[in-house]
Amino acid sequence: MSNILYDFGSGRSNPETFPVKALQDAAVNVIEQELEELNDYPGKLGFKPLRDAMAKRESDREGVPVDPDHIMLTNGSMQAVTLVAEALQDAPGDTCIIEEFSYPGTLAAYRSLKLDMVGIPLSDEGMRLDVLEKELERLASEDRLPKFIYTITTYQNPTGFTMPRAKRQTLIDIARRYDVPLVEDNCYGDVHYDGPVEPAIYAMDDDPRHIYMCSLSKILAPGLRLGYVLARPPMLQKIMDRRHDAGSNTLAAAIVAEFYKEGIWEHTNFGNDALKVKRDLTLSLLEAELSDQCVWSHPVGGLFIWVRIPEDINGKRLLEAANEKGFHY
Repeated sequence: MSNILYDFGSGRSNPETFPVKALQDAAVNVIEQELEELNDYPGKLGFKPLRDAMAKRESDREGVPVDPDHIMLTNGSMQAVTLVAEALQDAPGDTCIIEEFSYPGTLAAYRSLKLDMVGIPLSDEGMRLDVLEKELERLASEDRLPKFIYTITTYQNPTGFTMPRAKRQTLIDIARRYDVPLVEDNCYGDVHYDGPVEPAIYAMDDDPRHIYMCSLSKILAPGLRLGYVLARPPMLQKIMDRRHDAGSNTLAAAIVAEFYKEGIWEHTNFGNDALKVKRDLTLSLLEAELSDQCVWSHPVGGLFIWVRIPEDINGKRLLEAANEKGFHY
């Protein structure tokens, strides 16, 4: 992979807009100001000023109050994915619902826990809820209802699809009818380019079993390894009980909290403007070069465009040829 010049295979923040000087200044400040915190273990919830900042981030976006004591910082959102699944699982072989195409890291985590994943096909409005309901009915008849439904409702990985508000409400209703918790992964939700922002499930419904996960990887930098879980008690405690480390990285959390004292959305919007240019360029080149052979999604946010190639094309050989040209996907 050393010859790869253009890597479309992973979702990353925009390196050209990384705030080097601002983070350098923030690091100097927190090392001076947070000496006591840095010389102690952070606890399972994590560094309070960053939890405050993330509560404000959520409240600003969703228009509902968010309690920072309902937020647990994690070492990246993948730790959140794993802890949540462990908390909801009773035993290996338990069933969960997942989108037919999803983030490979999540699939790997669930496989390692020996969860029995049932994939639901996608339309351009996210998970197909007609199929979901049929699968839940089947699983109920077999006495193996899923322990949870995992979904990326906004700018889904890898398709870029977004579930509209009305369908989110239908999803909530279906989950309630079958008594299954919803696990919403919104790590791409603030990478937004066009149109209205769809609400998170927790902002639409106050069921205390709903679990929400988010990340700083996509709006700031993946190397920081900072994510979080938002859940209400007693569900939050159940997730925390699965945590056996000493908490998330205090230094990284303190630097980011200091950086965000100047405002969360200024840098987020600045980065999104640059990413939107790249999205538009990619879509225009697809239209110019492949419109007679392929179809693709037109995402209004996120980091993914889902390109479908003709069935008679060997996907493995196409990828090998692309890699030889310095292009990976």
